[in-house]
Amino acid sequence: MKRVTNVYVDAFNLYYNAVKNEKTPGFKWLDIRKMVANAFPQNAIQTVRYFTAKVQARTNDPQKPQRQELYLRALRTCPNLTIHYGRYVSWPKVMPLTDDPTHRLVKVINTEEKGSDVNLATFVI
Repeated sequence: MKRVTNVYVDAFNLYYNAVKNEKTPGFKWLDIRKMVANAFPQNAIQTVRYFTAKVQARTNDPQKPQRQELYLRALRTCPNLTIHYGRYVSWPKVMPLTDDPTHRLVKVINTEEKGSDVNLATFVI
């Protein structure tokens, strides 16, 4: 008899370590359930919980929200998969300019995901 298994996905880490990674270009449309089922064939995947936050358009990437929504729409078609939302928070921050020998400081907009990790942890506990 297979062990019943629930899967919890931190979308931010999945995206930056698998989807956006140049070494794994085929993961653009990753079927999470199939990936886990292949990795753990002795387990019966019951529920997949996907934790993410809605991204915002950027000057250098105005289509980012549309691409994310397209993927989320595809995920919503998967049986027993639920999407849980955190949020992104942005604020100005002063940081050193990269590769500047004078170590000049510049103001940048810093954006971080908030809430997804906490949401995931509450389900795991």
